[in-house]
Amino acid sequence: MRLPPLKALPVFEAVARLNSFSQASEELAITQSAVSHQIKQLETYLGERLFWRSGRRVTLTDEGRQYFDAVGSALLQIERASEQLLGHEESRIRLSVFSSFAVRWLVPRLPELQQLHPQIDLALEMTSENPVLSDRVADCFITIHKRSSAYSYEPLYVERLFPVCSQDYWQRICRELGREDADAQSREMTPDEVALFPLLSTHSIFDKPAGDWEAWYKSVDRSIPQSARIQHFSHMLLALEAARFHQGIALTNDYMLSTRKDSADFVRLPCPAVMTGDEFYFAWKTSRRRERGIQIIRRWLVDEAIRGGLRANRDVDGEAV
Repeated sequence: MRLPPLKALPVFEAVARLNSFSQASEELAITQSAVSHQIKQLETYLGERLFWRSGRRVTLTDEGRQYFDAVGSALLQIERASEQLLGHEESRIRLSVFSSFAVRWLVPRLPELQQLHPQIDLALEMTSENPVLSDRVADCFITIHKRSSAYSYEPLYVERLFPVCSQDYWQRICRELGREDADAQSREMTPDEVALFPLLSTHSIFDKPAGDWEAWYKSVDRSIPQSARIQHFSHMLLALEAARFHQGIALTNDYMLSTRKDSADFVRLPCPAVMTGDEFYFAWKTSRRRERGIQIIRRWLVDEAIRGGLRANRDVDGEAV
């Protein structure tokens, strides 16, 4: 078995992660010259330049980035395996998750996770965009893409949007449309009736102004009426807060109204839902599939998604049961 200079690998990982020889030296408690020596020894062995150096700035070369992805993952697996043999049940697990999913769905459920699995130290890495799947970012992810063949994916939720408003605003809608309390929810609102009230739109869903309402009207074979009043927001959290404070009708999804308090604050209008085409997955590197902490998080998320109605019940292989 031909192995590189093993002492150099943790040094390389620290420099690559920190983008700094001096910070790696401080973290590893060795001199900066020792760091440079280990990196040079590794580059000589590999016959490849791993870093570009410009003054104090250090960046990985293409070869260095490829090597870092492999070495970083391997060192992490060695650390995890050693901790298990030493009797350290689990170390910190980093989960990268969309901010809205974290705030509305995940965080309210964390006390139950801590009660069921006190050995899990879950650290959330919040993101507003689909994360880059890499050990450098997190140990596992909630993502809407399955682009990396190095990862395994467990479906959690197929997103749909439906119109909601506050309890008080629903009473106003009923008054203006002449709906009696007894049949207010039993009779579906028409697209023209919906357009009589301000439409609170989220730009980030379809990355264009009024893209969410455009998709909703298209799903019922209509276009947004020219008379419609549209108020624009960058994020669904903002549009939903505007709806909470009686400013109009917003399109939201299931996980945004997944807690008892939120669901009590809003009324789901008697209207069809529209599918966005996004499916949420729990993703983990396939090479780390035997790590107990990741699998505990995976199974807990799936159980919670099923219990909360986000997805159908499935067996461990992902088939509906």
